[in-house]
Amino acid sequence: MRFFKLKEKPNWKYILGEILLLFIGINLAIWFNNWNTSKKLNEDKKIAINKITEEIKSNKKEIDNILNNYQSILDAYSKFKSVYDKNTSKVITTPSYLDSLNKKYPDFFRVKDSIAVNDSLFRYWGSTYIDLEIPNLSEIAWKTTMTLNISNIFDYECLYEIENLYNLQRRVQKEIDKAANALQKRELEALMNILEFLNQLGVILNEKYDSVLENSVSCKE
Repeated sequence: MRFFKLKEKPNWKYILGEILLLFIGINLAIWFNNWNTSKKLNEDKKIAINKITEEIKSNKKEIDNILNNYQSILDAYSKFKSVYDKNTSKVITTPSYLDSLNKKYPDFFRVKDSIAVNDSLFRYWGSTYIDLEIPNLSEIAWKTTMTLNISNIFDYECLYEIENLYNLQRRVQKEIDKAANALQKRELEALMNILEFLNQLGVILNEKYDSVLENSVSCKE
C-alpha cells in the first residue's frame, strides 16, 4: 500500500502580508534615515549661516573703520599738498595755518625745524606720517561652509548673494594690500589713488553686507 502526503497549499495572504510588512519596514527605515540626514543638514546649514553672519558683522566693522581712516588720510593729504614745498618733508605756510592743520590732523606732519621765509611765511622741515589701517578681512566661515559642502543645500539666491559678497571682499582686500605696499614704498600719490578707489569699493561692500545680513533669516529656511 502506498501512502501519499498531500502538500499544504501556500498561504499567499500570509506571505504577501509578510512581504508588505518587510517593504513598509525597509521604506520606513530609509525615510527615517533620510529624515535624520535632512535634519542634520538643516541644523548644519543654520549653524553655517550664523557663523557667516558673525563673520560679516565683524568684517563690516573693519570696513567702517577703514573708510573713516582712509577718508581722513585723503583729507589731510589734500590740505597739506597745497602747502608742501616740492616734497612731503617740507611745507611753506603761516604758523597759524599749520597749527590749524595739526589740530585737525594731529601727527600727520611732524615738524623738526623751521625757518622764516618772510614776515608771515615759514618753511618747516619734518616728515609726513600716515597711520594706515590694514585689516585682514576674514572668510573662514564661508570657506569652511564650502569645504564641508554645506553650501550645496543653500538656495540659489542666497548662495549667489553670499558668493558675490565674498568675491567683492577679496577684491577689497587686494586693494588694501596694494595700499600697504604703496605706503611702504612711500608712493603717496599712488596711495591716495588706491584709497579713493577703496572708498568707492568699501561703500558698495557695506551695502552688500547689509543686504546679506537682512536676508540671513530667509537663507536658513
